[in-house]
Amino acid sequence: MTLAQRRLDELWDFSDPAASEARLRDAAEQETDAAARAELQTQVARALGLQERFAEADAVLDAVAIEDAAVAARAALERGRVRNSAGDGQGAVPYFLAAVDAASGAGLTFLQVDALHMLAIADADQAEDWTSAALAALDGTDDPRTLRWRVSLHNNAGWRQFDAGRFGEAVTSFEAARDAATRWGTPQQVQWADEALAEARQALGEG
Repeated sequence: MTLAQRRLDELWDFSDPAASEARLRDAAEQETDAAARAELQTQVARALGLQERFAEADAVLDAVAIEDAAVAARAALERGRVRNSAGDGQGAVPYFLAAVDAASGAGLTFLQVDALHMLAIADADQAEDWTSAALAALDGTDDPRTLRWRVSLHNNAGWRQFDAGRFGEAVTSFEAARDAATRWGTPQQVQWADEALAEARQALGEG
């Protein structure tokens, strides 16, 4: 059984990874389905990584039984995130590539796009290509929760362009992020998109 993303959304608070870790551990302990329990364990590792407890995160992942594509994709994703958070972006890339392969082969678009979005962060030289691949993958889905990835993808692209002084392109990306946030995102994402768009327009001389 592949874990529903909405269930993870309920367990996660990325602003408080320690509390998220506790909720995820409790959910994993109570889960009776082995595959779902394994997916929850990968999220425990993610929460540990966000607390910079990298060795503990790897130890949790070492204990995960990988018996289906969703677990394989999540385990590879979290191995990569641990390394990226520890400052080893290049070391993270092979894990993110493995996650893309596992997810795409099983039609797990949400996880495929997650891995591609992480590749755009870890492999900055190829960021535009990875972002394009992620957006192309989203063209094949009508799931609103999966389409929310468009917000992050356009937002991250906008900040890359902004930092490179390409303010006109940044405005276009932030406009796309705001449109996606309005359609599929959260109120907070809409607010962030508005703030980013205002900053980019000001830098372009439109503010």
